Amino acid sequence: MAKTTKPKITEDKIISLFMESVLEHEKVPSSVFKFCKEHDIKEDEFYGFFGSFESLQQIIWNKFFDNSYNLMQKNKQYASMTNEEKMLTFFFTFFENLTLNRSYVLFIMKEHKYSLEGLMQLKGLRKKFKDFASTLIEERNDEKQHKIFKYNAPLFAEGAWLQFLFILKFWMEDGSPGLEKTDIAIEKSVTTVFQIFESTPLEKIVDFGKFLYKEKFA
Repeated sequence: MAKTTKPKITEDKIISLFMESVLEHEKVPSSVFKFCKEHDIKEDEFYGFFGSFESLQQIIWNKFFDNSYNLMQKNKQYASMTNEEKMLTFFFTFFENLTLNRSYVLFIMKEHKYSLEGLMQLKGLRKKFKDFASTLIEERNDEKQHKIFKYNAPLFAEGAWLQFLFILKFWMEDGSPGLEKTDIAIEKSVTTVFQIFESTPLEKIVDFGKFLYKEKFA
Protein backbone atom coordinates (compact mmCIF):
# COMPACT_ATOMS: atom_id res chain seq x y z
CA MET A 1 0.00 0.00 0.00
CA ALA A 2 1.33 3.42 -0.95
CA LYS A 3 2.26 5.65 1.94
CA THR A 4 -0.10 8.60 2.40
CA THR A 5 1.68 11.90 1.91
CA LYS A 6 0.97 14.50 4.58
CA PRO A 7 -0.50 17.66 3.03
CA LYS A 8 1.94 20.57 2.92
CA ILE A 9 1.45 23.07 5.71
CA THR A 10 0.86 26.57 4.35
CA GLU A 11 0.11 29.96 5.89
CA ASP A 12 -3.49 29.79 4.64
CA LYS A 13 -3.91 26.28 6.05
CA ILE A 14 -2.80 27.33 9.52
CA ILE A 15 -5.09 30.37 9.38
CA SER A 16 -8.03 28.18 8.38
CA LEU A 17 -7.32 25.73 11.22
CA PHE A 18 -6.97 28.60 13.70
CA MET A 19 -10.28 30.20 12.71
CA GLU A 20 -12.04 26.83 12.90
CA SER A 21 -10.50 26.16 16.33
CA VAL A 22 -11.64 29.55 17.65
CA LEU A 23 -15.22 28.94 16.53
CA GLU A 24 -15.39 25.32 17.66
CA HIS A 25 -13.92 25.93 21.12
CA GLU A 26 -15.20 29.51 21.48
CA LYS A 27 -11.77 30.74 22.56
CA VAL A 28 -8.30 31.37 21.21
CA PRO A 29 -6.12 28.25 21.70
CA SER A 30 -4.31 28.36 25.04
CA SER A 31 -0.89 27.68 23.53
CA VAL A 32 0.86 27.16 20.21
CA PHE A 33 2.01 23.77 21.50
CA LYS A 34 -1.54 22.50 22.11
CA PHE A 35 -2.82 23.98 18.84
CA CYS A 36 -0.07 22.30 16.83
CA LYS A 37 -0.50 18.98 18.61
CA GLU A 38 -4.26 19.02 17.99
CA HIS A 39 -3.77 19.60 14.27
CA ASP A 40 -0.64 17.50 13.71
CA ILE A 41 1.54 20.51 12.92
CA LYS A 42 5.15 20.88 13.97
CA GLU A 43 5.79 23.97 16.06
CA ASP A 44 8.61 25.09 13.78
CA GLU A 45 6.11 24.96 10.89
CA PHE A 46 3.81 27.31 12.78
CA TYR A 47 6.62 29.68 13.73
CA GLY A 48 7.84 29.66 10.15
CA PHE A 49 4.76 31.76 9.34
CA PHE A 50 3.72 33.42 12.62
CA GLY A 51 5.50 34.65 15.72
CA SER A 52 2.43 34.25 17.92
CA PHE A 53 -1.36 33.98 17.86
CA GLU A 54 -1.46 37.77 18.10
CA SER A 55 0.54 38.19 14.89
CA LEU A 56 -1.61 35.50 13.23
CA GLN A 57 -4.76 37.47 14.07
CA GLN A 58 -3.24 40.63 12.60
CA ILE A 59 -2.36 38.77 9.41
CA ILE A 60 -5.95 37.55 9.08
CA TRP A 61 -7.12 41.18 8.95
CA ASN A 62 -4.31 42.01 6.52
CA LYS A 63 -5.55 39.24 4.27
CA PHE A 64 -9.10 40.59 4.44
CA PHE A 65 -7.68 43.86 3.10
CA ASP A 66 -5.41 42.29 0.47
CA ASN A 67 -8.14 40.01 -0.86
CA SER A 68 -10.58 42.92 -1.09
CA TYR A 69 -8.06 45.27 -2.70
CA ASN A 70 -6.93 42.69 -5.26
CA LEU A 71 -10.51 41.80 -6.15
CA MET A 72 -11.33 45.49 -6.53
CA GLN A 73 -8.34 45.98 -8.85
CA LYS A 74 -9.71 43.31 -11.19
CA ASN A 75 -12.75 45.48 -11.89
CA LYS A 76 -12.18 46.85 -15.40
CA GLN A 77 -13.91 50.10 -14.46
CA TYR A 78 -11.76 50.71 -11.37
CA ALA A 79 -9.10 52.85 -13.05
CA SER A 80 -11.70 55.28 -14.40
CA MET A 81 -13.62 55.57 -11.12
CA THR A 82 -13.67 58.78 -9.05
CA ASN A 83 -11.97 58.75 -5.65
CA GLU A 84 -15.36 58.51 -3.99
CA GLU A 85 -16.34 55.54 -6.16
CA LYS A 86 -13.04 53.81 -5.38
CA MET A 87 -13.61 54.21 -1.65
CA LEU A 88 -17.18 52.98 -1.96
CA THR A 89 -16.04 49.97 -3.98
CA PHE A 90 -13.43 49.13 -1.38
CA PHE A 91 -15.91 49.34 1.52
CA PHE A 92 -18.50 47.21 -0.24
CA THR A 93 -15.90 44.61 -1.25
CA PHE A 94 -14.23 44.53 2.17
CA PHE A 95 -17.46 44.06 4.10
CA GLU A 96 -18.61 41.38 1.68
CA ASN A 97 -15.42 39.52 2.58
CA LEU A 98 -16.01 40.10 6.27
CA THR A 99 -19.54 38.73 5.94
CA LEU A 100 -18.10 35.49 4.55
CA ASN A 101 -16.21 35.21 7.85
CA ARG A 102 -18.79 36.90 10.05
CA SER A 103 -18.88 34.31 12.84
CA TYR A 104 -15.13 34.53 13.35
CA VAL A 105 -14.98 38.34 13.19
CA LEU A 106 -17.87 38.81 15.63
CA PHE A 107 -16.36 36.41 18.13
CA ILE A 108 -12.78 37.66 17.97
CA MET A 109 -13.83 41.31 18.31
CA LYS A 110 -16.42 40.79 21.04
CA GLU A 111 -13.99 38.62 23.01
CA HIS A 112 -12.03 41.77 23.81
CA LYS A 113 -15.17 43.90 24.27
CA TYR A 114 -13.78 46.44 21.78
CA SER A 115 -10.84 47.18 24.09
CA LEU A 116 -7.43 48.46 22.98
CA GLU A 117 -6.23 44.86 23.11
CA GLY A 118 -8.90 43.91 20.60
CA LEU A 119 -8.11 46.82 18.32
CA MET A 120 -4.40 45.92 18.34
CA GLN A 121 -5.19 43.10 15.93
CA LEU A 122 -6.22 45.82 13.44
CA LYS A 123 -2.77 47.45 13.56
CA GLY A 124 -1.62 46.09 10.19
CA LEU A 125 -5.02 46.70 8.61
CA ARG A 126 -4.94 50.30 9.85
CA LYS A 127 -1.65 50.97 8.04
CA LYS A 128 -2.83 49.34 4.82
CA PHE A 129 -6.14 51.20 4.88
CA LYS A 130 -4.56 54.57 5.66
CA ASP A 131 -2.04 54.07 2.84
CA PHE A 132 -4.94 53.37 0.48
CA ALA A 133 -6.85 56.44 1.67
CA SER A 134 -3.73 58.60 1.37
CA THR A 135 -3.24 57.44 -2.21
CA LEU A 136 -6.79 58.49 -3.06
CA ILE A 137 -6.35 61.98 -1.65
CA GLU A 138 -2.93 62.39 -3.26
CA GLU A 139 -4.49 61.55 -6.62
CA ARG A 140 -7.08 64.23 -5.89
CA ASN A 141 -4.34 66.71 -5.01
CA ASP A 142 -2.58 66.08 -8.32
CA GLU A 143 -5.68 67.43 -10.03
CA LYS A 144 -5.46 70.72 -8.12
CA GLN A 145 -3.15 73.41 -9.48
CA HIS A 146 -2.98 75.58 -6.37
CA LYS A 147 -1.40 74.27 -3.18
CA ILE A 148 -3.90 76.13 -1.00
CA PHE A 149 -6.70 73.89 -2.28
CA LYS A 150 -4.83 70.64 -1.64
CA TYR A 151 -5.76 68.32 1.22
CA ASN A 152 -3.60 67.01 4.06
CA ALA A 153 -3.29 63.33 3.11
CA PRO A 154 -2.35 61.97 6.58
CA LEU A 155 -5.24 63.82 8.20
CA PHE A 156 -7.64 62.64 5.51
CA ALA A 157 -6.43 59.05 6.04
CA GLU A 158 -6.97 59.28 9.81
CA GLY A 159 -10.51 60.56 9.26
CA ALA A 160 -11.19 57.74 6.80
CA TRP A 161 -9.89 55.17 9.32
CA LEU A 162 -12.22 56.46 12.04
CA GLN A 163 -15.05 56.25 9.53
CA PHE A 164 -14.04 52.64 8.83
CA LEU A 165 -14.17 51.77 12.55
CA PHE A 166 -17.62 53.32 12.79
CA ILE A 167 -18.89 51.19 9.88
CA LEU A 168 -17.20 48.08 11.30
CA LYS A 169 -19.10 48.50 14.56
CA PHE A 170 -22.31 49.21 12.63
CA TRP A 171 -21.79 46.00 10.61
CA MET A 172 -21.20 44.00 13.80
CA GLU A 173 -24.51 45.16 15.25
CA ASP A 174 -26.52 44.95 12.01
CA GLY A 175 -29.34 42.43 12.26
CA SER A 176 -31.08 43.35 9.02
CA PRO A 177 -31.68 40.73 6.28
CA GLY A 178 -28.60 40.45 4.11
CA LEU A 179 -27.00 43.17 6.28
CA GLU A 180 -28.70 45.65 3.96
CA LYS A 181 -28.53 48.44 6.55
CA THR A 182 -24.73 48.25 6.46
CA ASP A 183 -24.80 48.79 2.69
CA ILE A 184 -26.94 51.88 3.20
CA ALA A 185 -24.65 53.12 5.99
CA ILE A 186 -21.58 52.67 3.77
CA GLU A 187 -23.08 54.57 0.86
CA LYS A 188 -24.42 57.44 2.96
CA SER A 189 -21.31 57.67 5.09
CA VAL A 190 -18.77 57.70 2.25
CA THR A 191 -20.86 60.05 0.09
CA THR A 192 -21.42 62.49 2.95
CA VAL A 193 -17.78 62.49 4.03
CA PHE A 194 -16.54 63.22 0.51
CA GLN A 195 -19.03 66.06 0.22
CA ILE A 196 -17.89 67.45 3.56
CA PHE A 197 -14.23 67.19 2.52
CA GLU A 198 -14.96 69.69 -0.24
CA SER A 199 -16.12 72.41 2.13
CA THR A 200 -15.08 71.61 5.71
CA PRO A 201 -11.65 71.81 7.41
CA LEU A 202 -10.30 68.30 7.87
CA GLU A 203 -9.62 68.90 11.55
CA LYS A 204 -13.38 69.17 12.13
CA ILE A 205 -13.99 65.97 10.19
CA VAL A 206 -11.46 64.08 12.31
CA ASP A 207 -13.10 65.46 15.48
CA PHE A 208 -16.47 64.26 14.16
CA GLY A 209 -14.97 60.85 13.38
CA LYS A 210 -13.61 60.58 16.92
CA PHE A 211 -17.08 61.41 18.25
CA LEU A 212 -18.70 58.67 16.14
CA TYR A 213 -15.99 56.23 17.18
CA LYS A 214 -16.53 56.91 20.89
CA GLU A 215 -20.31 56.68 20.49
CA LYS A 216 -20.15 53.28 18.80
CA PHE A 217 -17.30 51.74 20.81
CA ALA A 218 -18.27 53.06 24.22
